[in-house]
Amino acid sequence: MSTEVVMPQMGESIAEGTIVRWIKKIGDPIDKDEPLFEISTDKVDAEIPSPGAGFLLEIKVKEGETVPVNSVVAVIGAAGEKAAAASAPAAAAPAPAKSETASAAAPVIAAAPAAAAVPAAPETIDDLRRTRSSPLVRKIAKEHNVDIRSLNGTGISGRVTKKDILDFIESGGAAAARAKAPAGPVPSGKPTPMIAPPPAFAPGESVRIEKMGIMRKKIADHMVMSIHTSPHVYSAYEVDFGKIDQLRLKKKADYEAAGAKLTYTAFIAKATVDTIRQFPFSNASIDGENIVYKRDINLGIAVALDQGLIVPVIRNADERNMLGLCRAIQDLAARARSKQLKPEEVQGGTFTITNPGIFGAVFGLPIISQPQVAILGVGSIDKRVVVVDDMIAIRPMCHLTLGYDHRLIDGADAGRFLQALKDRLQGFDESWL
Repeated sequence: MSTEVVMPQMGESIAEGTIVRWIKKIGDPIDKDEPLFEISTDKVDAEIPSPGAGFLLEIKVKEGETVPVNSVVAVIGAAGEKAAAASAPAAAAPAPAKSETASAAAPVIAAAPAAAAVPAAPETIDDLRRTRSSPLVRKIAKEHNVDIRSLNGTGISGRVTKKDILDFIESGGAAAARAKAPAGPVPSGKPTPMIAPPPAFAPGESVRIEKMGIMRKKIADHMVMSIHTSPHVYSAYEVDFGKIDQLRLKKKADYEAAGAKLTYTAFIAKATVDTIRQFPFSNASIDGENIVYKRDINLGIAVALDQGLIVPVIRNADERNMLGLCRAIQDLAARARSKQLKPEEVQGGTFTITNPGIFGAVFGLPIISQPQVAILGVGSIDKRVVVVDDMIAIRPMCHLTLGYDHRLIDGADAGRFLQALKDRLQGFDESWL
């Protein structure tokens, strides 16, 4: 029996993915969990494993094409099915010999049957998010001849909720839209800028133009969407890492003997998850007029790549001890850089830590990863002259910046969160190790 391979969803707010490269060709044998194709989204470049064993019967999406999540991109089946697919829809022919299989595996992209064609994606990421509203919302919109792309949704990642569509209809918006709708394309719902941006370069100017890579473009789209979704506010605290520095040097060899690196990031992750548990508002999302408090603490740890940024997720991070956090951070970072992350390992994050300090930044002002409501930026840890107990001292100091969604978190809330985090880091208990 054949198995359909679908475009995986590599994150809650990801609506589509791009096929970068097919690792297998039509006719190639493949084992379950063997890498089948490589995709790119704004969160991750990853090799996607095969969901089953058999032969690659059909490729439905070409390299470079972008399709919505859950679209069928390929079909895997048994050898007999492969022979049947290669011929007319007659009786299945015997499986070809090994040499025939090699010649049949030419890099030809099979066209999808008309009945199984992948629907065209909306023109923009924002349009796609809106059209991925619930079936009920789409049904109401169809009954009233309303194009969902013309509405500004209040749901997660801009999705149009039932309340949004009903409010629009009750206000007479549907009738007005039909009366005023001009011939031609349906507007996307984006506000028209009052002033056009200036040209990127002047005629005759010496420039080099390079097309954005897939990952860079999708990161750009996601960041613009986040800024338009959440009113960002930032608070920054300075933290003395003196005690953590001592504990790290003291326990470093023990952790290396256990196969883990005791990094500053692990200390910050441990203190952060304990602080998140104390302040549930930091581990939430906004869905229209509702606040969704997440019971699980799934901690995203940003990993810098040459072409962008990946945020693998440590699930139930608050249930891990320091050694477990160290191992998880080390493992996820290594597999992120080698494109070996699984789809579920970049999904479901509820809070993110990003560390621009490793590149020397004193502090950063990171953009929230939707649909989360907060993100922690870690600055460089440098020795500075400070005053301790009315005495001048030299201490390893670090600026921690909390970026938060002002729709839910106020400055006082952020201050309490950061102060509690600072206290945990400066008073880190050796028993936690």
